[in-house]
Amino acid sequence: MKKRNLTKGNVTAVMLLFAVPMILGNIMQQCYNLADTWIVGRFVGAEALAAVGSAYTLMTFLNSILIGMCMGSGALFSICYGRRALRKLKEYIVSSFVLIFSVTVILTIVSYVCLDPILTLMQIPADIYGLMRSYMGLILAGLIFVFLYNYFAFLLRSSGNSVIPLIFLGVGTALNIGLDFFFVAKLGRGVKGAAEATVLAQAAAGLGIALYALVKEPELNMKKMKEEGIGIRADLLKEIFSYSASTGIQQSVMNFGILMVQGLVNSFGTSVMAAFAAGVKIDTLAYMPAQEFGNAYSIFISQNYGADKKERIRKGTKSAAVTVIMFCAAASAAVFFGAEFLMGIFIDPQKTQIIQIGTGYLKTEGACYCGIGILFLLYGYFRAVERPKVSLLLTILSLGTRVVLAYACAPLFGVGAIWTAIPIGWAMADAAGIILLRRGERTNRMNEIM
Repeated sequence: MKKRNLTKGNVTAVMLLFAVPMILGNIMQQCYNLADTWIVGRFVGAEALAAVGSAYTLMTFLNSILIGMCMGSGALFSICYGRRALRKLKEYIVSSFVLIFSVTVILTIVSYVCLDPILTLMQIPADIYGLMRSYMGLILAGLIFVFLYNYFAFLLRSSGNSVIPLIFLGVGTALNIGLDFFFVAKLGRGVKGAAEATVLAQAAAGLGIALYALVKEPELNMKKMKEEGIGIRADLLKEIFSYSASTGIQQSVMNFGILMVQGLVNSFGTSVMAAFAAGVKIDTLAYMPAQEFGNAYSIFISQNYGADKKERIRKGTKSAAVTVIMFCAAASAAVFFGAEFLMGIFIDPQKTQIIQIGTGYLKTEGACYCGIGILFLLYGYFRAVERPKVSLLLTILSLGTRVVLAYACAPLFGVGAIWTAIPIGWAMADAAGIILLRRGERTNRMNEIM
């Protein structure tokens, strides 16, 4: 499978061509999430939908820790590819795999042990507590496969190969949807069936891409690495942990904030929970192209950063900003004007209260997608230039603003205050990130002159 060299060619064309498979892959993933929501909502009921929706928020938080660490390692891999430092790349690969695998095992065990306290902290209503616990008890088994897929996906993307991760994600998504229909609609296994379908599909994607990478990627030739004396290095473990942990914490802080918002949403009852569950899925699909383009942009920046191509980085950043604003403007128009129709796809038309609540959520978020689109680019930029702690700072600012405003204003103004707090958080982080980016550019230019 051909790899793309992101340090050559037209910057816009290179980023878009590299980003398209990533966007398609995430569309597949989100289509599964939407199908899962639709199947559970239609064949099981509103209580099951609320339970799976809340579980989705929790699992997104847990997955984000692993995905963030894999993303951080992927940035280091990309920089090595840009510098053509292949031995250092192999050393990073071995040490980072051991590190993140160990974190995955620990996270799985801790999650099982602490499941009841976590659900209590989330303020899960009594009528869906049992459903959510049953679902989570099964879904946690898939964390190891989430790690495998994302580790090897970021490894392949870092070398310019964004197609193979798409193929394996497509296989997993198709399998997931098919098993969902079989277990939930045909066998009537309810939320347990939905969880079983998810874990089996994750296993297929994770094991499949791992096997492909081990067989096809020359950097993963175990025999050659042994001959070259490449193994786990304590000094690299520390470096990788510092870099990956910052990215992992950034991703988990992002989703922990969402989890805290979910807890506040849960306090408003099952109808609001069901509306939020459907609305978040639509919301995520709408701005997903901007998110994946931001990830592609980050890999573009890291390869060029490794190759020391500063002017190409500047051109790529300007092009990426224009592209992501175009993506987000189109998504905003579609969601804002089609909010009620979109909610009606997942919620029974007779559930007018749930549809009305969800429509309010989508109109508020839909008007502001440019804010999160720019934020995705800022996250990607600072991660790519070895400043992952800035991405973490922006995430804390965005989520902190969101959570504080939501908890302060919702008791006074109702659930609408939770929706409004989200884009305000995006705007605050955007402003801070742009200021830091411009300061960094001025410093770099002064250094070049001197």
